[in-house]
Amino acid sequence: MTTTPLLKVENLVKHFPITRGVLRKKQVAAVRAVDGISFYVNKGETLGLVGESGCGKSTTGKVIIRLEEPTSGKAYYDGKDIFALSRERMREIRRDLQMVFQDPYASLNPRMQVGEIIAEPLIVHNLASGKAREDKVVELLETVGLNATHARRYPHEFSGGQRQRIGVARALAVNPQMIICDEPVSALDVSIQAQVINLLQDLQRQMGLTYLFIAHDLSVVKHISNRIAVMYLGKIVEMSSKEALFASPMHPYTEALLSAIPVPDPDYAKSRIILEGDVPSPISPPSGCRFHTRCRYVMDICKVEEPEFVDLGGAHYCTCHLRKPANA
Repeated sequence: MTTTPLLKVENLVKHFPITRGVLRKKQVAAVRAVDGISFYVNKGETLGLVGESGCGKSTTGKVIIRLEEPTSGKAYYDGKDIFALSRERMREIRRDLQMVFQDPYASLNPRMQVGEIIAEPLIVHNLASGKAREDKVVELLETVGLNATHARRYPHEFSGGQRQRIGVARALAVNPQMIICDEPVSALDVSIQAQVINLLQDLQRQMGLTYLFIAHDLSVVKHISNRIAVMYLGKIVEMSSKEALFASPMHPYTEALLSAIPVPDPDYAKSRIILEGDVPSPISPPSGCRFHTRCRYVMDICKVEEPEFVDLGGAHYCTCHLRKPANA
């Protein structure tokens, strides 16, 4: 694995305006879905992006691939500024940067046969035609554990796990270097989740793929990721290797998330950290540290001063007034 970032995100911001008036032209507020985050993904690795529903992790993935346009910030893929590219140049980037969506029921066109769905990227990017295209579709189906007969069926004839495999096959059609996986197993049964995760890992080993794996289940993320970034209310609050994160979480929010992971041992007495209150509104997030309204370690400084995203040593980053950098 190299240490050259394939994807680098700097101060990414995505606000959704709230408008009023007859023509809806007067902006009165904004949903601050993503509010200034920075991270990188090295070639060949998997970065897990985790957090509660509504924290902005899925929006992050959509903005990177420009299904949503950013409010501000930079994103570099293989050294190219994604947000500065024309539509035509962005189409070229999408050959290398693909996405697998969360809902396998909504992400496949119900009016198209599976073979047509998988062949569509090949047509858009003019990669294969005729018999070569048909052979490629069969190859992709077999790669994800399906077979040639499935090409003539429609999405409603498949289970959720099979549909997600079709989504993976569609993403693989253009031979990408990186795939953004937006909660690809959250809608599936636990046993099927394991099959899809194992498939993604096998494909990564065979093809040298890079993943940004978005999820809310830390146990799933631990299984597939090399590093993990934890998001809360539009901000990344902690990022480190998975070993360091699980062995020694530095942010109180990460501590609470880890305490909620079920342990398959009825005799194990686990100390659960219960977060008080609800997640604040992303329209009007709290001043200072955004987590201070639910933090059991809250101090006066937390309410007025936003903590910096600092390296505590060993590439373990955290935003918390309780933590100091190793060289401080």
